[in-house]
Amino acid sequence: MPRATSERFSRAHQAPIKAKPTNNSGESSSAVRNPIFNTERFGQHILKNPLVAQGIVDKANLRPTDKVLEVGPGTGNLTVRILEKAKHVTAVEMDPRMAAELTKRVQGKPEQRKLDIIIGDFVKADLPYFDVCISNTPYQISSPLVFRLLSHRPLCRVAILMFQREFALRLVARPGTELWSRLSANVQLYSKVDHIMKVGKNNFRPAPKVESSVVRIAPLDPPPPVKFEEFDGLNRIIFSRRNKTIHASFMAKGVIDMMESNWRTWCSEQNQMIEDDVDMKSNVEKVLNETGFSESRAAKMDVDDLLKLLSAFHDAGIHFA
Repeated sequence: MPRATSERFSRAHQAPIKAKPTNNSGESSSAVRNPIFNTERFGQHILKNPLVAQGIVDKANLRPTDKVLEVGPGTGNLTVRILEKAKHVTAVEMDPRMAAELTKRVQGKPEQRKLDIIIGDFVKADLPYFDVCISNTPYQISSPLVFRLLSHRPLCRVAILMFQREFALRLVARPGTELWSRLSANVQLYSKVDHIMKVGKNNFRPAPKVESSVVRIAPLDPPPPVKFEEFDGLNRIIFSRRNKTIHASFMAKGVIDMMESNWRTWCSEQNQMIEDDVDMKSNVEKVLNETGFSESRAAKMDVDDLLKLLSAFHDAGIHFA
């Protein structure tokens, strides 16, 4: 993966900027679009309010020894503030032109030696060690970013992440509320999540169509000894119809057949004998009745309830991954 600190960028590498056409009201389309960078291509909105940028960095409580991972630095409005407090920053940027601007912003300054820029897709990039992650997150990688951070080893101490307001509220939602979902349960199994700041759309260039929020995610260390694929597999079934009973979710078309297929695969991998006359429907109903969750609804089940149900299925030899 190329790093901006080892490559030289100049204006010669950039395509000439063509004049933007006006819209029907006579306004230049640059009023909506970023006139230099194709931010829409990567779902980016540049944070322009310095007070908000400083507030985000302050919420991270950075230490002088911290190594920070920043995702989607853009032109560096957050980066320069992080560099003032941290030992080192690795910024992952998809757009080479923005990486060039960020490189130029610190060129010849002491901060230049503290900054590496990885040009590429965060989801696929090889990540170095980091203590803290800070991100003005490109919209389309919100969920992949969260789960990559939670699966990265060693775990970071904390992540301060900006998302669309609705996505952020789903992360912090509680059981019984409208936004409690598979995403909420999966994230809260492995971390403590708090909503810490609202950010209005006028703080960005170009302004997005939605409001934003900043959340703090502190991974649980050590993480619970639960295989994510198993927990998520259970949640896929019961949150597909979150307000239906758990029994109804498992009796939905195709679910029992899928579970029997998973069971046969699991038995084969464990070198266990496979019964020809297995009645998966009866086995599932037995687990639901014995645990008392048959008439429960995913919308009101908390993480502990979900773990109890998953454990009961495992005791019965039923797996979801």
